[in-house]
Amino acid sequence: MRHRPQWYQWPTILSLDAPAVSLVWQTALARVAGVDLDWAQRVVLALTVWLAYAADRWIEGWRLNPPDIRTAGHHFYLHWRWSVATAWIAALAVDVAIAFRVLAWHDIAAGLLLTVPVLLYLLSHQLIHRHNAWRAPKELCVAALLTGGVCVFLETSTRLGVLALSASLFALVCFTNCALISAWEREVDLAHGQSSLAIDAVEHSWAIPQLPWLIVILSAVAYAGGVGPSRIVAGCALASAVLLAMVDRLERRAGWMLARVLADVALLTPAVPLLWKW
Repeated sequence: MRHRPQWYQWPTILSLDAPAVSLVWQTALARVAGVDLDWAQRVVLALTVWLAYAADRWIEGWRLNPPDIRTAGHHFYLHWRWSVATAWIAALAVDVAIAFRVLAWHDIAAGLLLTVPVLLYLLSHQLIHRHNAWRAPKELCVAALLTGGVCVFLETSTRLGVLALSASLFALVCFTNCALISAWEREVDLAHGQSSLAIDAVEHSWAIPQLPWLIVILSAVAYAGGVGPSRIVAGCALASAVLLAMVDRLERRAGWMLARVLADVALLTPAVPLLWKW
């Protein structure tokens, strides 16, 4: 395989896609919750998400044999293993320093509480239970953990009901993103010895392309019944779902590498209303 990345792959290879998605949805959900975020809460979220994703991909690159590698991203983490490790340690130091010097103690406690399932996920899915069929699908775990991270500093909200609904739409969008990627990269995951939803539940894989349309229906209902920021979030979820469905159709012609990048771009829809100073 040719391992030289295309220019559009670099945000994904460097694990910058997930922090970007987290930041725009954190800001959008904060509007729903009526919570004012400061710079430290945004930076800590972005760094923490990057640390989790980079660690997951670093372990994956370390585990694979070079001849088995099928993606430019895994090749990057194999070739630049110690450079990435150095950057990871530096980012961790900055993350911890900002958290303990700037954040309130209740924010620190909430962040530490979420760190536990993240570490358990990495330990279970990459090492101990890697080949166990009974483990929770990684796509579901990633969606739940990312949603928890986006909401971790919003626990002081007095609008928990409407926040829960908006956060659930985000979780569904994240899950659909991961599920579609698992379908597109099924052969890659098989070569890497990595389980996925498309591999473990092959008899139900037909349902994966239908997930965006389920979100369209749910988001349309939420949009019709919502007001203010919650309505805008529902509209963003609906737009992301439609874009994911379009990317799924495009993948058949353009291939999984471009589709993987576009699927993450599809999750950045809250950036549009935020740029309009929503």
